[in-house]
Amino acid sequence: MQELARRPRHWVFWQAIPVVGWFITPGIFIEFVKLFGRFSLLDHTLAALAAPFYFPYLGYSSKVRYIGPEGVRRYVKPSWREWIDAAVFAIIAATLIRTFVFEAYTIPSGSMEKTLLVNDFLFVSKFSYGPRIPNTPLSIPFVHNYIPGSDRKSYTELVKIPYIRWFQSPVERGDVVVFNFPAGDTVINRPEYQSFRPYYDVIRQAGGGNEARGRDVILANPEAYPLAIHPPDKSDNYIKRCVAVAGDTLEIKNAVVYIDGKAQAAPPNSVMPYIVETNGQQLDETIMKEEFNIDITNPEQFQPGGGNLYQMWLTQAAVDKLKKSQLVKTMEPRLVDTAFYDPSFNSYVIENGWTIDNFGPIWVPKKGATLVLNPRLYSIYERVIRVYEQNEFYMQNGKFFLNGKEVDRYTFKMNYYWMMGDNRHGSQDSRFWGFVPEDRVVGKAWMIWFSWENGPRWNRLFRIVK
Repeated sequence: MQELARRPRHWVFWQAIPVVGWFITPGIFIEFVKLFGRFSLLDHTLAALAAPFYFPYLGYSSKVRYIGPEGVRRYVKPSWREWIDAAVFAIIAATLIRTFVFEAYTIPSGSMEKTLLVNDFLFVSKFSYGPRIPNTPLSIPFVHNYIPGSDRKSYTELVKIPYIRWFQSPVERGDVVVFNFPAGDTVINRPEYQSFRPYYDVIRQAGGGNEARGRDVILANPEAYPLAIHPPDKSDNYIKRCVAVAGDTLEIKNAVVYIDGKAQAAPPNSVMPYIVETNGQQLDETIMKEEFNIDITNPEQFQPGGGNLYQMWLTQAAVDKLKKSQLVKTMEPRLVDTAFYDPSFNSYVIENGWTIDNFGPIWVPKKGATLVLNPRLYSIYERVIRVYEQNEFYMQNGKFFLNGKEVDRYTFKMNYYWMMGDNRHGSQDSRFWGFVPEDRVVGKAWMIWFSWENGPRWNRLFRIVK
């Protein structure tokens, strides 16, 4: 084909390069059909997308004749075609890059403070863990799950592709990861709900802690609670730090994370609330901001508690500095020591009396590993086995049934991860909704390319995410 078109032969070998090859192959095909006088947009589309069917048609058609490269050179493309071709190429190229190489994201909340700030703009690498083939390839370009300005889905499920990831590489402990919200497969399709108030929290609240009863309440009122069901690749995007990988046993004791019994250092810019007693000296806004990285005008970072007591959200570096300063008399982390009996909280937390600061131990499922089942573990792993691994699974009279058969153990099909925000007291994360399956992993947060708060935050531009 390249010789007939008098094009470089080495293009043939470029097809083997991931992503790059997806542009080279259609280019070779389009240049080839031009040799037969095929110049229309339809012809070039068929050559690029349906060559195995279109080429035989050209070969057997009595209306098609070979004009050669000289005939191609004599053809003058209309200006409108130049614009259309450029636009189509740009859309296709941007979609492929966005899907398989990297994508831009914006931080909407403070759950990763102060590693990532609200209105940080990120590049997220899709190659870090291997590009994931979309489950729903028929989708409006550059749009995630809804058409902007409406509650209509931006994709169709006429074509569904099972989970496939090329050049797969596991998530590592400590990575900042973008993933599809696992509990976002079903959402209440109203702006005040979506992932801000997850569907599973709402049904637990509506049922007073009983999910089945709460589900009946929601389903009985579809006008107030319209539901949307999303495939794995179309649930909302979340960003958290991976604190435990497949096969780890995680425990949180007094806000310190332990993996397999070993204490883990907190991320350098993560924040924790501290109860601080000062020596009575008035706190200077500029000094607190520049020296200790805390904005005393922001109630999400600083709250007076009466007298000389304050609650401050501090990084470990700020804690160390304050202890050495003359400003502080006493300083203690503010731990949440009472159990969560809020019916919106997960059943495994309620049953075990865990809190966000004293949690676990809990084992993170690993592909190929077998778990011996018992009633205490059912609430922890039931959703993993039933929803993420797509089985019929339930417990009855203390016995477990998997796809119609009684079992006493289960072997996992995927790796799972435990994600937590660096702002440990201001993050809805795995402590609330459990494990993140590998098929929900989107990519690794790589670089902050822009940041904004009443103007550009110049000191954050082009900062690598750690």
